[in-house]
Amino acid sequence: MSESDVQLPTTVVADILLWKRWQLSVGVIVVASIAWFLVDWTNLPFLTICSDVLLILIVLMFLRANFAALRNKQPPTIPELVVSEEMVNSVAASFRVKINNLLLIAHDITIGKDFRIFFKVVACLWLLSVIGSIFSFFTLAYFGTLLMFTIPPLYSKYGNYVDKCCGIINHQFSKHYRIVDENVFNRLPHNIPKDKDS
Repeated sequence: MSESDVQLPTTVVADILLWKRWQLSVGVIVVASIAWFLVDWTNLPFLTICSDVLLILIVLMFLRANFAALRNKQPPTIPELVVSEEMVNSVAASFRVKINNLLLIAHDITIGKDFRIFFKVVACLWLLSVIGSIFSFFTLAYFGTLLMFTIPPLYSKYGNYVDKCCGIINHQFSKHYRIVDENVFNRLPHNIPKDKDS
């Protein structure tokens, strides 16, 4: 793949996220809103919605191909999708490395090598649990989609002001974190002493 082939999809995604191709941006938000409405408000199971959408697409493609044959026109060409073995191996190797790093971090947390990381992980998991009890997964995904389409254009327009405010907030947060770190976390032992077998 050449460098221009790699940059093309990223520039298209960037244009959509920054509303330079506003028709596609509006289309993505409309599709996300309809999907969120179908899944969250109608209480239809996600698998049912996916299978119904795929069924409708397959029936439409079948009818389109047969209608073209009846009119003695060439049926529409559908690209053949093939996944190469090289691509599968590179993706699997990448996932293997990331999963091994995650398992190593999880091992360090569970055996108590570092109490700071342990308490940070517990706080994050508790926060995720609270958020998960308030919102469903699809609502969070929908909010994430809306934020993904609103934050980049707002930041590109008001970036300097946002950077200044975030710098002030970061300075205040760092000051408070330093106080908590000195008074609480530094008093905790970094390693749990292991019992010696006698």
